[in-house]
Amino acid sequence: QVQLVESGGGLVQAGGSLRLSCAASGRTFSNYVMGWVRQAPGKEREFVAAASRGGGTKLYADAVQGRFIISRDNAKNTMYLQLNSLKPEDTAVYYCVADNAVLPVRTIAAYDYWGQGTQVTVSS
Repeated sequence: QVQLVESGGGLVQAGGSLRLSCAASGRTFSNYVMGWVRQAPGKEREFVAAASRGGGTKLYADAVQGRFIISRDNAKNTMYLQLNSLKPEDTAVYYCVADNAVLPVRTIAAYDYWGQGTQVTVSS
């Protein structure tokens, strides 16, 4: 089993940037597809981004394409999400997720491991 801990959330003005981190422990980090899922108040959880085991294949939700960047450092067992050009509609709890698969997918149910989440609030 892999344990995931997010950090880096906070309050930022529209147009600003944040970088989220996800530290993993418990299993070999490079054996997992890693991703981010978010949940806004009153809405269902939605896929944000994911990266393959080596980080060479990346998927993004249309809503964040071109603004968010996912990356991972397998030597540090850590994944990142750079959030740029933030909008109020990006306000949500962001969850780090992992799946013992080869390639990333947008299907949230595929991700077996979840962190506790970190709050991102974008003010207008």
